[in-house]
Amino acid sequence: MAGVSRMPLGSLASVDIEPVQLVDPDGTPTAEHRYSRDLPAETLCWLYEMMVVARDLDAEFVNLQRQGELALYTPCQGQEAAQVGAAACLRKTDWLIPQYRELGAYLVRGIPPGHVGAAWRGTWCGGLEFTKKCCAPMSVPIGTQTLHAVGAAMAAQRLGEDSVTVAFLGDGATSEGDVHEALNFAAVFATPCVFYVQNNQWAISMPVSRQTAAPSIAHKAIGYGMPGIRVDGNDVLACYAVMAEAAARARAGAGPALIEAVTYRLGPHTTADDPTRYRSQEEVDRWLALDPIPRYRTYLRGQGLFSERLESRVAARSKRMRAELRDAVVDAPDFDIDDVFTMVYAEMTPGLRAQREQLRAELARAD
Repeated sequence: MAGVSRMPLGSLASVDIEPVQLVDPDGTPTAEHRYSRDLPAETLCWLYEMMVVARDLDAEFVNLQRQGELALYTPCQGQEAAQVGAAACLRKTDWLIPQYRELGAYLVRGIPPGHVGAAWRGTWCGGLEFTKKCCAPMSVPIGTQTLHAVGAAMAAQRLGEDSVTVAFLGDGATSEGDVHEALNFAAVFATPCVFYVQNNQWAISMPVSRQTAAPSIAHKAIGYGMPGIRVDGNDVLACYAVMAEAAARARAGAGPALIEAVTYRLGPHTTADDPTRYRSQEEVDRWLALDPIPRYRTYLRGQGLFSERLESRVAARSKRMRAELRDAVVDAPDFDIDDVFTMVYAEMTPGLRAQREQLRAELARAD
């Protein structure tokens, strides 16, 4: 992925198995020289702040679901570096097309956690604040958002905009036909789209080894005629650098890229999942040792940037945002069930009317 010119097909076969890494698991800088760590001190500290606040909010979301305030929630513990790093380097006018686990990216974009909570509570207006921040609402169907991302990127092309669209997806989504179509279409039309795969090792209970026989997910890019790269998804600086390069390349008109961020989902797939049924504690412990937040904290200490003042600032922001989340979600009014039907078309179709009456009858019997 060197440079921003469109790469010839002959050079696409050299995807490295080893992920790009700028910060070693012990918190020291690696010998990697292709990508720069030279960010302003304020930015380096802000990345840490976003990661910690994202983790604390994630725990609060889980608590709210357990208390019956949310219908469901998808925890992102362990994936903070992959999300924060990828979103932090983008322009505010670049579009994020998420799946359902991108809390860190939402936080970077300034989307209020209460609006994320409204979406998980089932309130239709939960997605309004997303679009104001150039972020599509959450997408629960696996892989369908990649097609939306390519369409948005093509629209930017035709409008003469210089925005980049980033499609967030998981390793399991790469087994879906929609993702194949999106990758192929994006490559053929050289759209300014980056496909960002958070390979967290498990698609619910299916390991990544059962998702593909390729050497890596990034290698799939070769078949589509776009660059592919692997990055340590637990290294926030590496994720920042790799995404920044891919976005610059796409913005310059050189077409899409596929990034595989190798990370791990420390918690369950959703709050309805029991991960102990399909993975061992030994495996979880191995990845806990690679936790992105302690790693980056150690790095900041080594750079002379971590201080009690920073720690206090982060704690205060976390406390404030968790309180705001609870205030927005706890005992929030339920939405009118009619909205499910009346907000679809300007005039309801006969089919929707019949479905509404059927649901009303079922709810009446339940009461």
